[in-house]
Amino acid sequence: MTKAKAKTGTADIAVNRKARHDYHLEERFEAGLVLEGWEVKALRAGRCNLSEAYITLKGGEAWLFGCRIEPLGTASTHISPDPLRLRKLLLNRRELGRIFGGVQKEGATCVPLSLYWSKGRAKLEIALAKGKQKFDKRATEKERDWNRQKQRLMRRN
Repeated sequence: MTKAKAKTGTADIAVNRKARHDYHLEERFEAGLVLEGWEVKALRAGRCNLSEAYITLKGGEAWLFGCRIEPLGTASTHISPDPLRLRKLLLNRRELGRIFGGVQKEGATCVPLSLYWSKGRAKLEIALAKGKQKFDKRATEKERDWNRQKQRLMRRN
C-alpha cells in the first residue's frame, strides 16, 4: 500500500480579513512562531482567531499579542494553557530592522495577516501597514462593487 502524498504549498489556518479592510498594506514579511505542543495541536484542529491580534516591538524582538488559540480538551489535560499568551515571532535581524524603522520613522503599524502551514511549520504573514480613512474604505468598496458589476456585464455578452 502507498500513502497519498500531502499536497505541497500552504494551508491557511486563520486569516485576518479585518486587517485588509482597515489598512493599506505595504511591505509583507513571513515570520515563524515560538509555540508550545498544545498550541500546535490546536492549530492543526483549526482553533485559532487572528481578528483581535496585533504585533508589538520591544527589546529588539517582535511579539504577537491577542492571538487566541483555543486548547483542545484532550491535548492539554496535564497543564493549564493560556489561550491569549504572548508569542515570540522569529525574524532575522534585517527584517526586524526594517519593521522597527517602518514603525518608528514612517508611522506605520505592524499587523498580522494570516497564519498558515509551510513545510510542516506554522508561519505568520505580517505586514507594515498604514491606516485607512473612512473615505478610503468607501472608495475601496465602490471599486469592488464596480468590478463585480463589470464581470456580470461581460458574462452576459
